[in-house]
Amino acid sequence: MAVNINTVYTTVLYILNKEQRGYITPNEFNSLAVQVQDEIFSAYFPDGNQLNRFNQNNQQNDTEFFNMFKDTAYKLYPFEKEAAFTFDTTNQAFYYNGTGVVYKLGEIISTYIGNPTYNSITQLTSKSDFSVITRSKLTSPTSQYPICHTTNATIAGIPGSQLILKVSPVPNSMSINCIFKPVDPSWVFTLGSVGQYVYSANQSTDFELDISEQTNLIVNILKYCGIIIRDPEIIQQAQAEAQEVTINEKS
Repeated sequence: MAVNINTVYTTVLYILNKEQRGYITPNEFNSLAVQVQDEIFSAYFPDGNQLNRFNQNNQQNDTEFFNMFKDTAYKLYPFEKEAAFTFDTTNQAFYYNGTGVVYKLGEIISTYIGNPTYNSITQLTSKSDFSVITRSKLTSPTSQYPICHTTNATIAGIPGSQLILKVSPVPNSMSINCIFKPVDPSWVFTLGSVGQYVYSANQSTDFELDISEQTNLIVNILKYCGIIIRDPEIIQQAQAEAQEVTINEKS
């Protein structure tokens, strides 16, 4: 279940007003909403240093490490999809120009049709390693053990191509499991009779993060507005009060 953008915005406005910290326009809110969603989403992918710290902490290692990744995997399910890559004969590379932005590549399967046919897990390497390996007679990739590297570029005549994948040897087709970046949230409005902002639910785009991130979204947006909230219960109470105000305004 996604996070309703109107709930977040009205709660932020309510707390700002209550704390006498001014007001943020819909455009200002939308900018912060995009930034905060991206920050929370990026935090789902710990870097190597974070992983090492978890491994070195023997007191918390097994249970906490497992639970962290189990919870993260659950939150990432909506963003995990199989992406269709198309082969470009001119560049001898596969490219993606579908909807959505690929954030991370998962398992890459290259299919080589022949006798026998191979569906081979493909190792992702750096561009420099790719060059060295493919030139070596000892380590040259095969249809059973292919390698690939990525580059962000565009292919002439193909608008929107954002990710290019070079594979050796070149397969007949590819199947790639990807994590896609969440769509940017947007609180869309029309102008009312006295110039007020009126929420347009049909035109707005909710946060794509799991509903469990609603409080984090509000807290971090408020942080950029100069308000530090340390107790999550304050947010929950403010949500209820803001909702009550909205209901009273409509009645």
